[in-house]
Amino acid sequence: MANVSVKEIKELMTATGVGMMDCKKALVEAEGDMDKAVTLLREKGLATQAKKSGRVAAEGICTSVVKGNVGCVLEVNIETDFAANNDEFKAFVAAVADTVIEQAPADVDALKACKISGGDKTVEEALQDLFIKIRENMVIRRFVRLEGILVPYVHGGGSIGVMVKLDSDLDADKVFEVGKNCALQVAAMNPSYLNKESVPANVLDEEKKVLLAQMAEDPKMANKPEQVKVKIVEGKVGKYYSENCLLEQTFVRSDVFEGTVGKYVANAAKELGGSITVAEFVRFERGEGVEKKEDNFADEVASMIK
Repeated sequence: MANVSVKEIKELMTATGVGMMDCKKALVEAEGDMDKAVTLLREKGLATQAKKSGRVAAEGICTSVVKGNVGCVLEVNIETDFAANNDEFKAFVAAVADTVIEQAPADVDALKACKISGGDKTVEEALQDLFIKIRENMVIRRFVRLEGILVPYVHGGGSIGVMVKLDSDLDADKVFEVGKNCALQVAAMNPSYLNKESVPANVLDEEKKVLLAQMAEDPKMANKPEQVKVKIVEGKVGKYYSENCLLEQTFVRSDVFEGTVGKYVANAAKELGGSITVAEFVRFERGEGVEKKEDNFADEVASMIK
């Protein structure tokens, strides 16, 4: 039997929303493999959807900035929300975003070596100077730089940063509202993919496998012919698309348009007399996948899982 730690159980509970004992059993059965444990819980119908394990909160700012036809989505982490609200920290994040836009670094390491926008020190030197003042660890975690017709959106004072890239034969100002509504959709509904075609074949195969396993656990479905099960699964894949693909999702702004996001964009393009295509989107959520300091969870439940 696999030796499962309290930390691993906590991570699986966070990832799936399933109770402690079921998570422990799944981890034991999966011999400590977190991804396999998530799949086992889904197959038993206990976990509603697969999430990356260990997605816990961390403080800081996600920002989305556009200057002309160049934009940047950036996440910078810090230890406390109090420090994240420090004006000097906010100014540092803004300067780093401008640096990405202006100098197009290849990655975070290259960014740190750049001279910070509006200053005479490197980004790394500016970060160290700020650390001396704030006395909290700071990490420039990730960024994406885009070019084209771009629409930024920042939610909750920096909890989520989104950018949507549009392809259009119309002026950027005419399609801004369409891009803004799509960015709000991305922030609210967190799609994993742009459209059906973007979903990798192996992801679909895994989803179908999970659905078939769920049927095997359901007494009402277990005895149905295999070809019937396969047809039911094919039908349910449509629901997967509508939950995970931006253009297949139901448009959240029903006050503007009722239907899918894809149909909203097509209708808006028709009304404006041109073509509009959502080419790409980026969504950063603050602390996504960053593990904070352990709390007292282990002490509280250790005796319960022996």
